[in-house]
Amino acid sequence: MGSMFRSEEMALAQLFIQPEAAYMSMSEMGEIGIVQFRDLNEDVNAFQRKFVNEVRRCDEMERKLRYIEVEVRKDDVHIPDVQELPKAPNPREIIDLEAHLEKTEGEIKELSDSAVSLMSNFLELTELKKVLEKTEPFFLEQEETNGLDSVHKALIPEDGHNVSIRGRLGFVAGVVQRNRVPAFERMLWRISRGNVFLRQAEIDEPLKDPTTGHEIYKTVFVVFFQGEQLKSRIKKVCAGFHATLYPCPSTTVERKEMFTGVKTRLEDLNIVLNQTQDHRTRVLGTVAKELQNWSVMVRKMKAIYHTLNFFNMDVTKKCLIGECWVPVKDIAIVQKALTDGSSVSGSSIPSFMNVIDTSENPPTFNRTNKFTRGFQNLIDAYGIASYREVNPALYTIITFPFLFAIMFGDAGHGVILFLFGLYMCLWEKSLAQKKISSEIWTIFFGGRYIILLMGLFSIYTGILYNDVFSKSVNIFGSSWVDMINTKKYNFTFVNASETLTFDPKDDYSDVQYPLGLDPVWQVAKNKIIFLNTYKMKMSIVVGVIHMVFGVCMSVANFVHFKKKENILLDFIPQILFLLCLFFWMVVMMFIKWFKYGARNSALSSPFCAPSVLILFINMMLFKESDPPKDKDTTCEIFMFEGQNEVQMALVFIALLCVPVLLLGKPFYIMCTKKSNAHKSNTNGDINQGMELQPEVVEEAKPSGEHHDHEDEPMSEIFIHQAIHCIEYVLSTVSHTASYLRLWALSLAHAQLSEVLWTMVLSMGLGSDSYVGSIMLYLVFAAWAVLTLGVLVMMEGLSAFLHTLRLHWVEFMSKFYSGLGYPFQPFSFKVVLEEEEEGEE
Repeated sequence: MGSMFRSEEMALAQLFIQPEAAYMSMSEMGEIGIVQFRDLNEDVNAFQRKFVNEVRRCDEMERKLRYIEVEVRKDDVHIPDVQELPKAPNPREIIDLEAHLEKTEGEIKELSDSAVSLMSNFLELTELKKVLEKTEPFFLEQEETNGLDSVHKALIPEDGHNVSIRGRLGFVAGVVQRNRVPAFERMLWRISRGNVFLRQAEIDEPLKDPTTGHEIYKTVFVVFFQGEQLKSRIKKVCAGFHATLYPCPSTTVERKEMFTGVKTRLEDLNIVLNQTQDHRTRVLGTVAKELQNWSVMVRKMKAIYHTLNFFNMDVTKKCLIGECWVPVKDIAIVQKALTDGSSVSGSSIPSFMNVIDTSENPPTFNRTNKFTRGFQNLIDAYGIASYREVNPALYTIITFPFLFAIMFGDAGHGVILFLFGLYMCLWEKSLAQKKISSEIWTIFFGGRYIILLMGLFSIYTGILYNDVFSKSVNIFGSSWVDMINTKKYNFTFVNASETLTFDPKDDYSDVQYPLGLDPVWQVAKNKIIFLNTYKMKMSIVVGVIHMVFGVCMSVANFVHFKKKENILLDFIPQILFLLCLFFWMVVMMFIKWFKYGARNSALSSPFCAPSVLILFINMMLFKESDPPKDKDTTCEIFMFEGQNEVQMALVFIALLCVPVLLLGKPFYIMCTKKSNAHKSNTNGDINQGMELQPEVVEEAKPSGEHHDHEDEPMSEIFIHQAIHCIEYVLSTVSHTASYLRLWALSLAHAQLSEVLWTMVLSMGLGSDSYVGSIMLYLVFAAWAVLTLGVLVMMEGLSAFLHTLRLHWVEFMSKFYSGLGYPFQPFSFKVVLEEEEEGEE
C-alpha cells in the first residue's frame, strides 16, 4: 500500500555485462519485467547498431511465421492457445529454430504451389466439361434444323476451333465471368456490326479460383461467325474480357468421346486433390501446435536484441555497458537475474550492477494489482504523478464510487451495476482468455472493480434515499401520524388519500425512521422541495470536506520534498481561507439543523430560521438584512449571539490570507537568493586555492511546482504566484458551486426514474383484468430496456464523467501536479500484449 500512497523510490544503475552473457541476462530481465533501460545510442543510426543483424534475422523469422499463420488460418486449422509461455531460446537453439522455420515455410510453399497447379488443372477440366454440357443443346438444335449430314459436311475443325469452308461458317466456345457478359455481348455486336450469333448458358454452381480461393460465377458462351477476319476480332475481344476459350468438336460422336475423357480425368484429379489436401492438413495441423510457441520465442528474441542495442560497448570491446532505472526494493532481484544469466550462458566473468547518483528526474512507478490498476488508470489519464508525489489513486478507491453513488443513488440500479461488475470479477480469467476485440468491452472489463464498487456504493446511497426503482420501501413503518384524523399513515390510509399535508409540529412522532428517508415522503406534495433542500445541502457538505482533504494532502508533498516553508506560505493561508468562508457555511447548516425545529419556541421555530445563503452573502458584503416578522414575534437576524462578530473575524482572517498567498513566497525566495549569494561569496573566499570536493547529488526533485527558483527571474516568480493566488481564491468559489452537480444529477436521476415508472410501467399496473397482465408483460419489456439503456447506461456514464471531473479538477488541483513520466520496464508480458493489440 506504500506504493499507492507515493510512487516507489527509483535508482539509476549501470550494468556491466559480458557479451556472451548479454543475451541470457536480458532474457532474465524480460521475465522479471522491473527494469527500464535508457538508450545510450540515441545519436547512432538504427542500422549502425551492434545487434542490427540479429534484429533483421528476427524480422525474417516473423515474416515466415506470418506466412505460416496465414496458410494455417486459410485452411481453418485450429491454433491452440499457449498454456505456459516458453522462455527465449538459447543462442544455440536460435539456429535450429531458424532452420526449422525455413524448412517448414519451404514445405508449405511447395504444397501450396502444387495445390494451386492441381486446382488450375481441375478448374480448366471443369470448365471444359461445362462447355461440352452446355453447348450440346445448341448443336443438337442446329442438327435438327439443317440435318445431320449437312452439318457434318459443313463443319470442319480448324486449329482447334470450328470453321466452315462452305459459306465460311465457324464458332468459338468458352467461359467468361457472369458479371462481364452484358459488356462482352455489346462489344461483340459492335465489332461485328451484328454479324455474329451469340448463345450463352449460365453455370449454376460457383467455381473456385485456385489462386485466391474465392468463388466465381461464370457463363458458357458460343459465338457463331463467318470469315477469318471476324474470327481474329472475336478472339481479341475474348482476351480483353479474360474469357477462356476451349476446343469443342463439331460432331456429336467426338463431343461425347471428349466429355467421357474429361470426366475420367476429373475423377482421377479429384482423388489426387483429396490426397494432397489431406497431406497439407496433416502438415498444417502439426505446425499449428507449435505456432504460438514459435511466435512467442521469436518476439522475445527480437525484444532482447532490440534492448541490447541500447547498450554501449566499452573501449576494449569485452564488456557491454547499459543504464537503467530500477525500483530500489527490487535491486536484489535484478542482481540475482544478472547472476542467473551469467551462469546459464556459462560465462566465467560475472556481470554486476552499480547504482549511480544522478540529478535527473526518475520515472514514476506505482505498483498496482488487478484491483487498484483501474483506479490508477483514472489518475494517469489526467497526468502521470511527479516522482514521489502523493498519489490520489489511494483515496480515489473510496471517494470515486462514493461521489458517483450520491448522483446515482438508486438501490435497484445499483444492484444491476453491482451484478454486472461481480460477473466480470468472478469470471475474469475466462473472459480475459476470450480476447474480445470490442473497445467498449475492453473499457468495461478494465474497470470491472470500479463498476463493482460503484454498484455497491449506489446500493448504500439508494437505501439512504429509500429509493428502489423510484419507489420507497416501508420496512420499519412510517413515523408520521395524522393527529387530526387520529390515523396512522399506513397503506390503506395513504392509498385512499389524494394528497397529504404534513405538519411536523403535530404529525411527526418522537421515534425517527431508523434508516434513510421516511417512505411516506413518496406520496407527499412537497417531496421535490424537501429532497431539493436535503440533497443540495448534502452536496455542499461533501464538497467542502473533499476540498479540505485535498488541501491537507499538499502537506505530505511539502514535508517529503523538504519545502516546509510552503506549509506556512501556501498551506496555512489556503486552508484558513477555505475554512473561514466555506467550511463556516457548512457549520451554519448544522447549527440551523440542530437549533430550529417545529416544536421549538417561537424564536427557534422554522419561520424564524434564517437563510444560510443570505447569511453567507451578507457576511461577505458586511451588511445585515431585516429579520422576518410574524404577528407579534420578531425573529433574530443571526442564529446565536455574537455570530456577527465571529463572521467579521472569519472574513478578516480570510482577507489576510490573500496577501500572504500573493507575496509570501516571492519575498521568501528573494531573501533566500540573497542569503545564498552571500554564503557563496564567503565560501569562495575561504576555498580559494583548495581542491574542490565531489559534490553530493541530492535526491532528484519532480518537475512542476516543486522545482527550484534559483534561475528564474523575480518578475516571473511574482507573476506566477499572482496567478496561483487568483486561481486558488476564485476556484474556492467555483469548485464549491461545482459540487452542486451532486445534487442536480441525483435529483434528475430520481425524477427520470419516477417518470419512467409512471409513464411506462404504470400502464400495465393500472388494470385489474387479464388484459392488464398481458399489457404488463409487454410494457415491462419496454420499461426494462429503457431502464438499462437510459437510466443505467446513459445516466451511469453521465454520473461517471461528472465524478471524474470532480476528482481531476476540484480535488486533485489542490495538491497534484502530474508532470512526471511513466515507468516503462522491459517486460516480455508487455511486449506480447502490445503485439496482440497491434494484430487486432
